[in-house]
Parts: sequence; C-alpha cells; structure tokens
Amino acid sequence: MTDLHFKSALLSSGWQDDIAVSLDNNGLITSLDTQSSTQASTQSSTLSSTSAHNGFAIAGMPNAHSHAFQRAMAGLAEFSTNPTDSFWTWRETMYKFSQIITPDDLYAIAKYLYMEMLEAGYTSVAEFHYLHHQLNGVAYPNPVQMSMSIAAAAADTGIALTLLPVLYMRGGFDDRPLNQQQRRFQHDVAQYLETVMSVESLGIHTGIAFHSLRAVPPEAMMRVLQDDVVQEHADIPIHIHIAEQTAEIDDCLAHTGERPVTWLLDNFKIGANWILVHATHMTQAETRALAHTGAVAVICPTTEGNLGDGLFPLPVWDQNEGRIAIGSDSHISVDPYEELRWLEYGQRLSHRRRTIYANDKNQHTGSRLYQSALRGGAQSVGRQCGEIAVGNMADIVVLRDDIPAIALADPKHRLDALIFNPTSKPVKGVFVGGKCVVKDGMHKNHDHIKQEYFATLKKLLDRF
Repeated sequence: MTDLHFKSALLSSGWQDDIAVSLDNNGLITSLDTQSSTQASTQSSTLSSTSAHNGFAIAGMPNAHSHAFQRAMAGLAEFSTNPTDSFWTWRETMYKFSQIITPDDLYAIAKYLYMEMLEAGYTSVAEFHYLHHQLNGVAYPNPVQMSMSIAAAAADTGIALTLLPVLYMRGGFDDRPLNQQQRRFQHDVAQYLETVMSVESLGIHTGIAFHSLRAVPPEAMMRVLQDDVVQEHADIPIHIHIAEQTAEIDDCLAHTGERPVTWLLDNFKIGANWILVHATHMTQAETRALAHTGAVAVICPTTEGNLGDGLFPLPVWDQNEGRIAIGSDSHISVDPYEELRWLEYGQRLSHRRRTIYANDKNQHTGSRLYQSALRGGAQSVGRQCGEIAVGNMADIVVLRDDIPAIALADPKHRLDALIFNPTSKPVKGVFVGGKCVVKDGMHKNHDHIKQEYFATLKKLLDRF
C-alpha cells in the first residue's frame, strides 16, 4: 500500500482539503481519507521537501486523439501553397513528412511528445496510429515495429497508452487504390487483425480504429467488428475520424446517398464504446441521434482551428447529453487547458454570447468543461480514470499552489481560473497509476529526452 497526501483534491463531492489517497500495488485507489490538521501538517511538510507535490490535486486529463509523428512537423505547413489552402493541401505536407520517418525517429518524437503531454497535465493518450510500414509499403521484418516504437516511448515516459492500430485501405469512397504516399498506411483486414492481436499479446492496452469511412469499405469494417477477437472484448474502444471536412460530406452523399454520421448510424450499432473524432459537420438531427447513443465526440479545437475544419455543434450536442473528450491531434498545441479554452471560445464567437457550456447544474464553465472531458476521455481510452475516486487508477495532476489566480480563488472558481486565466506551466506534479513522473513541473528524464528529440528533429528537417 502507498499513500499520497495533497493539500486539496477535487473529488466527486467537490474540493476537499488534507486528503490522503491510498493505493494498491497496481496503482488503483483503495481509499480516500481526510487527515487531521496536525497529521496533515506533518505529512505535508515531509512531502514538500521530498517530492514537492503539496498542491491542488485534480484527475489527469486523457488525450483522446493523437498522431504522434505529426508533432515533429508543427510549423512546416504554415505558408501558402494554394490560393484556397485547406486541410487537403495541408495533408500533402503531412504525407511528404510521413515518408522520412523511421522507427527510431518515431520513438524519439513520441517520447518527447508524451513527456510534453505529461508536463502539461495529460496522463493517458489514445494513439491513432497508421504509420505502419516501410516507405515502399512492405511490412518491416517485425510487422509491428512502428507500433513498438510508440509503445516503448509511452513506457519510457510513463504515460498510460491506448494504442489504436488504424485500418486504412482505400483512397476514397470511389474505391480508388492508395497513392504512393499512402502505402505506409495500408493493411487488408487479415493483416490488420493480426496487428491488433500482436500488439495486444505484448500486453499493450489496445483498441480498434478505422481511419474514416472514405478510407475503409463497409464490408471491411463489418469483418473487423465481427471477428472473434473483437467480439470477446465487447467494450473495446472503437475510434473513427468522421465528418471533419465538408468535402467528405459531399463525397459520402455522392456515393452512398447519406451523410457520414447518418450512414454510420444506419449501418452499425453505435454505443458507448464508439469514439467519433471531430464530427464537426452534423445536422441537428444527426447531432441529437448520435448524442443519444452514448458515443463520445472527440473535439480537437487547436488542430481543427489550424486546419480550418469548422466548429463542433456543441450546444445541440450538450442539450442531448452528448459526451465529449479532447485531443491534441496534430500537436500544434500540447495543452489540455488551451484545448478546453478554445472549445468554449469557438462557441462564443459563433453564437456571440458567453459561458456556452455552463448549465443549471454547474454554472462554472471551466469546471464543467474539465470534468466532462475527463469522463469522455476515460471512455475514449478505455481506462479506469477521469476522477480521483476509489476503484480508479491514481492518474493525478497537482497544480502549483504559488499561482495567485489558482491559489487564492474560491475552490469553485479554481478550474475556471486554470482554463480562463492561463499561466505558464501550471502543473507542479503528475502521477500515473500512482507513480510520480513529473516533479516540480519537469519530467524526471526531461533533459535527456529533449536532447534526443533535438538531434532527431534536426536530422528530419535536413531530410525534408
């Protein structure tokens, strides 16, 4: 048994002072107790001198959507290549960059990214991984070599990983073959299921991912979902990009007669283990219907803003009790508080009013955003997390207690101040499964990981 002690912690009942968190050997929370003031004072003094985690404890945020390799290309697509630059022209830069990455490069990039995530307050990540093969499309001698690079990076940093091998089969709804730049992504159904089984057999927490409706034929999706391995894991997370771009809507209508979300709802039994990434362009009827399934919409505001995708229909989704999570996606920002801030700000700009996500039950916009994204994020990564509670993993972020806006705020305003009164590096410490991975705002291997990434990025930019 291990005990962690915090000056104050956000529990299901609200903020509680002088909290002792007891854990088992697997990092699960077994009890939560309030200390006497004398005992707490003694333990807090010891804690501050040894691990410096005597601050405000909140549940760590799951990052529900990540393409790790894209972290290294941030900034490379920020120049005009076309009078009508869009997601589709950005994608050409991304494809070009994807062609130069080796397994060793991916390991260094992912390790740096996951360190950044931990230092920013993410404690788990759903890695939407489609960079599978060699440049010519042929599998590596170890077919899951690139997956192993991701898994090794997660293990070496301490972030909790849900690895999502991605099925990617065609170039569009018209069944055209993948182009030369997409060959690294390709699997047939048998190869894909073998990849999922291989990754799972290595003890890596795994889910299913279909790249998109345009990239995976319906019959292939059905074969995957009916496979015995998937059927044995009824609650396995199933992720898919959907309705991100209006061009995707138009193509889907042209080839199926339906919009993507409508088609998905009409052809598959969508439930709480389905995780729909972006879902930006939905009608009100689609929004209501999808929300009622219990599926999660993963919203990635900084990436969606960077790509010019559009704004998620949050008010209608929320009115129908829709569940949300956030992801840093292409990693032009690695900051959960910025994602939540811009989720709200985008809605304010669109609807020209304030406190869009507040409601009668929780009038504090920041608090409701954070706690909703925790719940949906836990669902997205398929992990017992998202709240400091008995039976959950001890995935805990400790906020600094020397930031005036956070330290002096009435507790009910504390998360509002975190999100809407931004400050540099608000995270003091991070525990994943009860293990301390960030202390005094820095990952335990920060300097070494940064140096390795610096050398890798220089090599990649020289090649690019």
